[in-house]
Formats: sequence, C-alpha cells, structure tokens
Amino acid sequence: MKSPELGASYWKLWSATAISNLGDGVSMVAYPWLASAVTRSPLLIAAAGFASRLPWLIFTLYAGVLTDRFDRRKLIVAMDFLRGLITIGVGLVVFIKRDSLPSLNELTKITDLQTNWGIYLTLLVSAFLFGLAEVLRDNSAQTLMPSVVDKENLETANGRMWSAESLTNSFIGPPLGSLLIGVAIFIPFFFDAASFFFAVALIASLKGSFKPINDDKPKEKINFKAQIKEGYAWLWAHPLLRPMAIILGSMNGLGTMVGAVYILFAQEVLHTSVFTFAVLGTAGAVGGTIGGLLAPKISAKFGSGPSLNLALAAAPIGSLIIGLTSSWQVVWVITVIESFVAILWNTITVSLRQSIIPTHLLGRVNSVYRFFAWGSIPIGMFLGGGLVAVMMRFLSRESALRTPYFIGAALGLLLWALAAPRLTTVTIEAARKGD
Repeated sequence: MKSPELGASYWKLWSATAISNLGDGVSMVAYPWLASAVTRSPLLIAAAGFASRLPWLIFTLYAGVLTDRFDRRKLIVAMDFLRGLITIGVGLVVFIKRDSLPSLNELTKITDLQTNWGIYLTLLVSAFLFGLAEVLRDNSAQTLMPSVVDKENLETANGRMWSAESLTNSFIGPPLGSLLIGVAIFIPFFFDAASFFFAVALIASLKGSFKPINDDKPKEKINFKAQIKEGYAWLWAHPLLRPMAIILGSMNGLGTMVGAVYILFAQEVLHTSVFTFAVLGTAGAVGGTIGGLLAPKISAKFGSGPSLNLALAAAPIGSLIIGLTSSWQVVWVITVIESFVAILWNTITVSLRQSIIPTHLLGRVNSVYRFFAWGSIPIGMFLGGGLVAVMMRFLSRESALRTPYFIGAALGLLLWALAAPRLTTVTIEAARKGD
C-alpha cells in the first residue's frame, strides 16, 4: 500500500515538534538534576512537579474555550515563544547562582542538603508559568492536526509525530543534555530556549486557515461558564469518551504518584550518574519510536480494544518489577515496554477524539477530556511525594522510595480489572462510526 501524502504543512508541524522536543529532551535531564542539586527533600521535589502540572487541573477547561475562539496556529506560536522566554529566565538564574550548587556527581551519595531557596523558588514559579503555557499550547496543537491532514490519515500522522517526539525527546535529547550539563549546568536551559524559538518560526510559516469554524461570527464577550458547559455536556453524554477520560485520568494519577520522586529513586536506588540517567531516558525513545511506527498496524491486526487493554495491564506490571529491582538496565527494558504501549494508547485514543468530536467543539471537548485525564497528574505528584515523606518515618529511605511502585502496581491492576470490559473493539468502532 502506498504511504499517504501528508503534505508540506504536516512536515513543518512535524519538524517544529521534533525540534522543540529535542530541547525538551535536553531539559529532561537538566531540570531533575538541577532540582536534586537544590534540595534532597522528596516532598519539595514532588512539589516542583506538582507546580508544573497544576495548570492541567485549573486552566485546562479555560484553555479549551480559548482554543475554539482564536486562531490555533497563533496560540501555539505565542505559547512556544513564552516558554522560550521563561526558559531563558531559568538559565540566567542558574548561571548567576552556579557556584552555590554541589557537584552533580556527588548527588548519589548526598541524602541531606540544605535547600537552596533562591533557585528552588525560581523553579517553582517558572514551572507553574511554563505549565500554563503548555496547557494552552498542547490543547491547540491537538486541535490543529485535523486542519493539516485528512481524517483517514490521522492515525498515521499522529503515529509519525509521536515517533519523532520519542526520537528527539528521549533518544537524542537526554544524552545531549548530559553532555551539555557536564560542561556547565546552565547551558541546557539556553539550548532548550533556542529550540522553542526555532519551532515558533516553523509554526508561524504554516499556510492555511487554523481558525475555528465559527470564527467569522461577530465577536462577543467570552462566557467561559457557558462555553465550558457545552464542551462538558458533549463529552459527558458520550458513552465511550467519558469512561475513557476517567480511565486515563486514573492511569496518569497512578503513574505520576509512582514517578513523583523518580530522580531520587534513580540516584539513590539505581545509583545512576548524569550520563546513566540520560541513557535511561533513551528507553522512552526506543519504545516510543517503535510504538509510533507500529501502533496503527497493531491496532488494525489485534483490534483497538485488546491494544488498549495491553496498555492498561503493562503499567502496573512494570511498576511492580521496577519496585523490586536495583538494576537500571532492568528499568531501561521496562521503560521501553511501557513507552511502547503508551504510544499505542495515544495513537488510538487521540485519533479517535480527533475524528469524532465536531470541529467547532474540538478545543472545548478536548480540554474537558484532558481535565479528567491530566488533572489527576498534580494530585498524583503530591500524593507520591507525601507518601515517600511519610514512609521515611517508618522505613529506610530506600524502602520508602520503593513504596509508591508497589502501591501503584496494586491499584493499577485493580484499574485494569474494572476498565478492561469497557474498552472493546466493538464499542470503539461504533463510536468511530457515530453509532
């Protein structure tokens, strides 16, 4: 079968995504190691993650209204430009305060460190502002895709996009980040900022109309409550997207509870150096790239239902294995598998949403879906950090760092048992056809 023509606009979007994700991959190493060099408190490290994800809980619904109100391309350009400026700000603070930080290679042996409040508060505030921009940017990006490619090509387009994200974000970015942070701790942040500005230039050059379908109507004052209610009502009435959003929210909440203090787990239990931590990050690229390329074929061969059930079951099994091991190589293999099934889940569910939600409601319904699906992430972050902090009163520090993995595994298996019967190929195909 001939590969579908996706068009020049798609490849510009693809290139912008790949470049900005390269910067994200670099910062994926830089931010956790910077945070762990600023404080060794599980609760404070989790709080930084909480701040970055809190906007998904408090701003997502409003972002959906804005996405359906304004030109989606312009929203992406504005938010990426803002994220670039924020990242430059973090880089400047780190540059100025660089002499107050301990050597990164000593962190695997340090469990008690006086918190550097100046840099920590900078991380906290910038994480929250960055999260606000990310919510609006990502919601706009998902609604942009149907304007760039035909409906029948959405799974292929999304799959290739996520392969590019995985390759640059998790395979090329982390090793590059470890190299840059080894030279100087502030360099990765300036690199990340530059990647945002390159992405801005590419997205701004897209040709075509990216305005909502009813954009030509006279502009009225935005009634956020009424607009959000319309998107909420559509999603809540849908027999498949409603439970799918709740299921994904539960998965994400458990996943972030488990990973809230992953940097401390990697340093103190797996004994990773900066470079080894970067190698661990490549696992996401390997699994994600394979998943992006094969997801449409796997979904077609085995059915959407079994594919989603596989993703549901893989997460708790992986958590259990990671909780029991002290080998970073084992964690690498598990992460490959988990990343693969995560991309499989995303390819099926995002393409489904893009194909069945009416265009004029896509931003709002998508934001309500993500409110349930992503709003649980800051809650999971908070619970994960708090759980480790509490367990340290009763267990050794290492055992406390392992505890979220065991609890996450138990709750994840319970979620799989409850959710699997709702996610069948028959129900998914019926929704795709509008039955």
